[in-house]
Amino acid sequence: MKVILTSDVKKLGKRGEIKDVADGYARNFLIARGLAVPSTEKSREILEEQKQEEKALDAKKRSEAEDLAKQLEKLTLTFQVNSKGERVFGSVSTKQIVEQLAKNGIKVDKRKFVDTYPISGLGYTKVRVELYKGVIGSVNCHVVGSDSK
Repeated sequence: MKVILTSDVKKLGKRGEIKDVADGYARNFLIARGLAVPSTEKSREILEEQKQEEKALDAKKRSEAEDLAKQLEKLTLTFQVNSKGERVFGSVSTKQIVEQLAKNGIKVDKRKFVDTYPISGLGYTKVRVELYKGVIGSVNCHVVGSDSK
C-alpha cells in the first residue's frame, strides 16, 4: 500500500514522502496513529500544494533574514568593561549582545551565534549570527574600557 507520511517516521522516511509499505503496517500503525495517509490522487494534490506553500514561506523567511542581516551590518553596539590600561577585567557574552540588540528592536536567539566565545579584548569585533539556513549576518561590537577616554 502506498502512503504519504504526514510526519517523520524513524527508519521509514521524512514528512511528505510517498512510501510503499505493507498493508497491515499502513492500516494498523501508520494511519491509525496519524503518521500517514493513504496515497490517492487527491492526497497527492494536497501534498503538492503544501510543498508549494512551504517553498513560498521559506523564500519569505529567507528574504526577511537577508534584510535583517543588512540591518545588523549597519549597527554598532558599544559595551563598557572594567579595565586598567590594556588589561581587561570581564568580557562581553552573547547574552549581553542579545540584550543590546533587543533594546534596538531586533530579536535574535542567543543560540544562533556562530562565534560563541565571549569578547575579552578592547576594540572592534565582528560577531556572526546565523539568522536563517545559510543566511549569516554580522554584528559590529565595540568594547571600551572603563578608564579609556
